[in-house]
Formats: sequence, structure tokens, C-alpha cells
Amino acid sequence: MQNNFNIPENIPQAAKCELEKLFKGNQNFVNGQPTLKNISLETLNKYAFHQEPYACVLTCSDSRVVPEIIFDCGIGEIFVVRVAGMTTGPNVVESVEYAVKKLKVPVVILLGHDDCGVMKYAKEHYPEPMADFSSILKCVYPVLDKKEDIKCHNFFAQEHTKWVEDYLMKHSVIINQAVKNNDLYIAKCHFDHSTGVVNLIN
Repeated sequence: MQNNFNIPENIPQAAKCELEKLFKGNQNFVNGQPTLKNISLETLNKYAFHQEPYACVLTCSDSRVVPEIIFDCGIGEIFVVRVAGMTTGPNVVESVEYAVKKLKVPVVILLGHDDCGVMKYAKEHYPEPMADFSSILKCVYPVLDKKEDIKCHNFFAQEHTKWVEDYLMKHSVIINQAVKNNDLYIAKCHFDHSTGVVNLIN
């Protein structure tokens, strides 16, 4: 039996609790009923010398993808790492590791999205090496190496999200061990621009 947000039942309880909170926040956003909580100077003062976010969100720098708004969160609730195309290298990995090891978040959200400019650019230029944006393309081309016939940019983005999870698991002992010890759950998600809904993907 699954819950209303299609969150798997067989995941760590702490992760499931925080995912339900995030998806309820997304529901608030979609329904046009944000809570507007934790956005005051009073909240900032509360966390002036420490932070205790309950989730890490790794996502794209796209101006339409704002996790705090999409999940109806305020100051101190989520630790956000943003980079164009959600492309992942050493600095990004270490940022997520910080959230896992130092801040003890029980869940990492990998948030891809519709109409991603990086996916479009990569598809247009694959497999040519490019002088511009070479580091970004280096993180995206592996998906096309496996599935060169991808036509839909949004499907491409979802396949890239899966690649990011695999990259994190292979390149971070901290993240890998946390997942294996049931201290961390990685949730692969996709943001639909037409509906505002964040969906879990397999």
C-alpha cells in the first residue's frame, strides 16, 4: 500500500516523513495556497548560528525551478545545491556530502525539470566536443551515449536524473554508505512546468 504521494513504503521512516512534508508543500504550491511560513527575520535569527534542514535538494539553476517555492518551504528547511542542468562534479558531490554527513539530512531530492536548456543544448551538439560549456556537456553526454535516440528533452532530463543518482553512489563513499545503512534515501524527482507538480520517477 502506498500513500497519497506515491512515496515507497519500504524506505527509512525519517526519509518518508520528510518526503511527505515536501510533497504536501508541493501540493500547497499547486493549489495556490502556500503557507508563507518561516520567511521572517525572526526565523533567520533563530538559525543565525546553526542550521538543521530536513532535506537536501540538488537541482538545476533554471530560474523557473525554485525549490523553496515549489515545496512551500522557508528559511532553514532545505539545503539547496543548484547547478545548470543538475550536472554533477566534485564540488557538487561534496556539497551534497556536507548535507549528509554534517547536517544529517535523511533524504536527498534530485530534481530534474521540463524544458531544460542544458538538455536541449546537449542534444543539439551531441556527440561533438564543445569549447563552450564543456564541463556541463561532459556530465550530460553519458546519457546520450547509452540512449542516443532520445527524442524528448523532458525524458532526457529524467534519464539524466537517474544518471546523477548513479554518479553520486559511485563517487561518494559518504553518500553510498549512508544509503546502505538506511540513513539516507535518494528520491529521483521531476518538476512538470505545466502543472507545477513534482513527481517521483523510477
